[in-house]
Amino acid sequence: MENITAYSIEFIKDPFGIVDGERYEFILDFEVDEEDELYTPSGIYLRVIYGVKADSQGIVKHHILERGTDKYLDFELEDEELQEIESFCKEHLSEAQV
Repeated sequence: MENITAYSIEFIKDPFGIVDGERYEFILDFEVDEEDELYTPSGIYLRVIYGVKADSQGIVKHHILERGTDKYLDFELEDEELQEIESFCKEHLSEAQV
C-alpha cells in the first residue's frame, strides 16, 4: 500500500448498547503500484473498524476490498502498514466523534 488518496469516517451507532465503547468505520482509498500484488485496474480500498474505549483505542478489524465489485481480497497487511493505518485513524478520529 502506498498513498491514501481519499477517506471517509462514520460513527457506527449502537442503539442497544451491545458494544463496549464506540466504533467508527473508516473507508480508505489507496493508490497501488501496478507491480504490487494488490493492484487491480479498478483500485482497492480498506475498510477499517476502529474502536474507542475509556482506556484504549485501536483497529478492531480491517478488510481489503476491490473498488467497484466490493470483492474481499485475502491479503494480510504488514505490521508497519497496520501501524500507519492505526496512526492515520487516530489522527483523523476527531472528525467523526460525536
